[in-house]
Amino acid sequence: MNFESAQIAFNKYVINFNVKDGPTALKIRHTYEVVKKSEYIAIGLGLDKDDIELAKIIALLHDIGRFEQIKEYNNFNDDKMDHAQYGVKILFEDNLIRNFIETDKYNDIIYKAIFNHNKFQIEENLNEIELLHCKIIRDADKLDNFRVKKEERFEDMFPNVYNSKTAKYENITPKIYEDFMNHKCIKLEDRKTMIDYWICIIAFIFDLNFDVSLKYIKENNYIDILIDRLEYKNNNTKQKMEDIRKCAKDYLDFRC
Repeated sequence: MNFESAQIAFNKYVINFNVKDGPTALKIRHTYEVVKKSEYIAIGLGLDKDDIELAKIIALLHDIGRFEQIKEYNNFNDDKMDHAQYGVKILFEDNLIRNFIETDKYNDIIYKAIFNHNKFQIEENLNEIELLHCKIIRDADKLDNFRVKKEERFEDMFPNVYNSKTAKYENITPKIYEDFMNHKCIKLEDRKTMIDYWICIIAFIFDLNFDVSLKYIKENNYIDILIDRLEYKNNNTKQKMEDIRKCAKDYLDFRC
């Protein structure tokens, strides 16, 4: 198991896509940032060298299905193509996985981790090591989603969707607000507005598995950064975002 070799294979794979395209370039940056965060979490958990290396390879491959999704639909909507399911298909049904790792010893772990990384909940009946790596990639992916929402262009995050003029005046869907204030993650099908999507990202804190992940969000001040990045022309939305800010920061203070 060698991350450097897997990285070479990954770079050869993505060169087949338009790497200068904004959303595609964003996903390449995201991939390597998730690698860093997976390593950060694995080290923080005191894992051995093999599990750290495995966590990095899973991170490298977790969004491999995104590139075909962007090419085909020019968006990140999983309704038409679930990028995790497509990822495990090309890796394991089409046997692309052997380009990244020679041994099949870790196939089940890699498959389960990638398949579950974007699901609302991790499937049941996983063994201990499968569950561990599912939790690592889910946390690492969420941690970098905060960075993405801090740094990347809205046009690249929401291709063919984002409208800066209308987003400022949007309401928060009542169920989204209620679920957040009850420390619940947001279901994708409940989101109606761009503000709902933004709150969905902040609500990732309620699904983080490890103390090291929660501390990372708190130490990087991501709650304030994400809430303050948007402009709220709707006074009701502006007040509710302040409620969400307090709820999120109180939750992090309690958990950390």
